[in-house]
Amino acid sequence: MSDRIHSVDSMRIIAMAFVVMIHTDPFRGLGVYGNMVNFTIDSTARFAVPFFFVTSGYLFARKTADRDPTAYLVKQATTIASLYAFGLALAAPVFLAGTVTRDGGENSDLVGSSLSELVRFLSPLELLYYGNSVSVILWFLPALAFSLTLVYCFVRADKTAYVVPVSLCFHAIGLLGASYTMFVDVPFEVRDALFFGFFYTSLGYYVGSRDWRPKPDRSGVYLGATALFAALHVGERYVLGYVIAGETFANGVYTASYTIGTALVSISLFAFLLSRPALGKGTPVPTWGRYAVGIYVTHPTVLFLLERTEEILHAMGYEIGTTLLWHLALTPATFFGALLVYVAARKSGVIRERRIRLPRLRSDRSHDPN
Repeated sequence: MSDRIHSVDSMRIIAMAFVVMIHTDPFRGLGVYGNMVNFTIDSTARFAVPFFFVTSGYLFARKTADRDPTAYLVKQATTIASLYAFGLALAAPVFLAGTVTRDGGENSDLVGSSLSELVRFLSPLELLYYGNSVSVILWFLPALAFSLTLVYCFVRADKTAYVVPVSLCFHAIGLLGASYTMFVDVPFEVRDALFFGFFYTSLGYYVGSRDWRPKPDRSGVYLGATALFAALHVGERYVLGYVIAGETFANGVYTASYTIGTALVSISLFAFLLSRPALGKGTPVPTWGRYAVGIYVTHPTVLFLLERTEEILHAMGYEIGTTLLWHLALTPATFFGALLVYVAARKSGVIRERRIRLPRLRSDRSHDPN
């Protein structure tokens, strides 16, 4: 069997569509039923970012099985840095202009407001590690780079037997700090490489390093497990967000980033994709998967511009943000708008082979994202 897994390629663009839906919040605020639909979409979509981490770890193992892992890591880190720099270069001016414009009516000191925002953008820890200084959406790229580096350290030390247990311990702390805060107060940020990305990347590496190839005749079992875990995942989040908290959908939408169920869905889904490597072959879907990374790095800017447009129209008396049409249109407008920006950047030469003049958004499977 070829190492080319068309099913994974196909899932990349589907997962990217779910990532966009997480950020566009379809139907939220449209009454109780709108919040219920949004909660279901958001809960279902949470497999997407773990899927990209697992895929990256899997490819790391497969591509370094007979080559120097250091050279591969350097190559990946360089490309990830380029992607991140491009995303920042695209988002920062738009976000800064939007902030200054919004503050203009309330604050006469526009220069001071601009400088304050720039200082926040350049905060070293948030910029280089957490990846949330300009746009929280871009956090995935620094997290991926550091996650791959952590796995690499275990590879170089010849201690890969410990990479999953160690990463699981850190992830358990991350779960307590993200979704199970009723048990313990974790006083630091946990949506990062160490407490989130490292675990899923190490899982992918473990599967890839053992060249595990689930049998096709078991694909139905894996698909059924994925559906079952997805249902349990939604139920788990409902208990955490509404039953334990004593809230209702009328109060809002519970949107914890990840839970125990997230891992179960992600693992079973990846097993299914490995069991059906030819799924999607002969269709355009695997090719579309190559655009996922471009949509990821450009969609924060496109989404921000669309949301600012809605705010301006609202101020003019056109309350489109509360209409069903707006909620139906925002996700595809963001998705395809981001795709157009990415394609335009490629055609204009702004994006070039692997390097930046502004960075090239390389369509490598390991560089996708949340």
